[in-house]
Amino acid sequence: MTQPPTRQELEQVMREADQLKSKADVEAALDRMATEITAAMSDQLPVVYAIMNGGLAIAGQMMTRLNFPLEMGYMHATRYRGETKGQADLQWQAMPSVPMQGRHVLILDDIFDEGHTLAEVISACEAQGALSVKTAVLVNKIHDRKHPGMKVDFCGMDIEDRYVFGYGMDYRGFWRNAPGIYAVKGL
Repeated sequence: MTQPPTRQELEQVMREADQLKSKADVEAALDRMATEITAAMSDQLPVVYAIMNGGLAIAGQMMTRLNFPLEMGYMHATRYRGETKGQADLQWQAMPSVPMQGRHVLILDDIFDEGHTLAEVISACEAQGALSVKTAVLVNKIHDRKHPGMKVDFCGMDIEDRYVFGYGMDYRGFWRNAPGIYAVKGL
């Protein structure tokens, strides 16, 4: 793994970044997603999993918007490991925390980029006996490199094909807390 970025590099990335979506845009997208998820899943007593770390911000925002009984869990699967490009293999850092045998499952994540991580997470849920698996992401990156046949059930917004951060998405492990969605200059 490479050295962590310096504070100066991180501040420069933010100064030069293009804001693609404002905090208000994100909040409106989360409200719409919550309405759609509630309509589809409110009678299922689902297990809702946040995929760490990116899905943490979305899960925290979404939980107060879903007004029905649910059980919350987490899992940590990654291909990025602090880098700006995904690695070939998925690394499980924490397996699903709540048993899902015979349960309806909702996976919350920050971004649907190529979909390799999400596809493997769905397969793992199905292998553990989930009755159904639905996916919700804040951001869908528009490009033609998606995992074959992969789609998400609930999506907040589409964005252009750039390296983005904010609202759970990171730049080399930092800026997940940025109050909007930003694109790194040149990436």
